[in-house]
Amino acid sequence: MNELVFIVAQEADGGFVAEALGESIITQADTWDELRTNVREAVAAFYFDRPAPQRLRLHLVRDEVLV
Repeated sequence: MNELVFIVAQEADGGFVAEALGESIITQADTWDELRTNVREAVAAFYFDRPAPQRLRLHLVRDEVLV
């Protein structure tokens, strides 16, 4: 696997939650920069005994309701 995609959602409190597609990896953070760090750490921990993906993609999903 060359790339692992994370779907990122912004929480009501302003923080972020990232969930990997196809793997059981979920992490969260208060800021975007912190989320990047947490995603890298979570991936390294998940793939500790095998090769990790070369590229990580953070895909921000924005849900907006218009009335």
